[in-house]
Amino acid sequence: MSFVFAPAPMAVIPVDGEKDLYFPVHRVYGVARNYAAVNAALGEKTPPSIFLKPADAVVPVDKHGVTLDFPVATEDLHHEIELVVAIGKGGKNIPVEEAKNHIYGYAVGLDLTRRDLQRASASKGMPWDSAKAFDESAPVTHIKPAARTPEPENLDIWLYINNEKIQSGNTNEMIWGVAEQIAYLSTLWELKPGDLIMTGTPAGVGAIKRGDALEGGVQGVGVLKVNFKA
Repeated sequence: MSFVFAPAPMAVIPVDGEKDLYFPVHRVYGVARNYAAVNAALGEKTPPSIFLKPADAVVPVDKHGVTLDFPVATEDLHHEIELVVAIGKGGKNIPVEEAKNHIYGYAVGLDLTRRDLQRASASKGMPWDSAKAFDESAPVTHIKPAARTPEPENLDIWLYINNEKIQSGNTNEMIWGVAEQIAYLSTLWELKPGDLIMTGTPAGVGAIKRGDALEGGVQGVGVLKVNFKA
């Protein structure tokens, strides 16, 4: 097989605690406004709002953390700390009660958002792609296998910026739980091994400045450290 140019390397995330074992990333799904405090105006339970990030937006982050350039084309970059679900078994129309059988593991992720671009798009009824799907917009810790993590329904989640706690919540505040998200997504796409689901963020979302140091985590899953260049 010949190519016009060399194919880009596959996006991969190391598996926590394993030597030379990697999780190949297929697709990244994001679930918007999925915590009750963030979507307080929500009445009845309506289908979640879904967006996508490309696989190469993922930045693997080890225990020492990572330093990133401040993104281009924004002066209002926002942080969203999230539990990330790594799919190990694909499927269509997955029943809620079987959804956890499709999970390989979990990670901690940062859904970076160019909020100024999002507001501009939303005001015109346009998609969020430029706000969500940019380069290095999804830093993610190493994947921890499900067998070594607690059940995802009642885990504390937090984010500090420059040692000040900014976001704090618990996964029990999710409007759509992990199993429900998997089941719902599988009615819209055929889920594949390698898919990541960014499951939403608790209250406290706000701006990141150049030079900021972020440290966030999910209880029993991991800690994510991201620094932005000044």
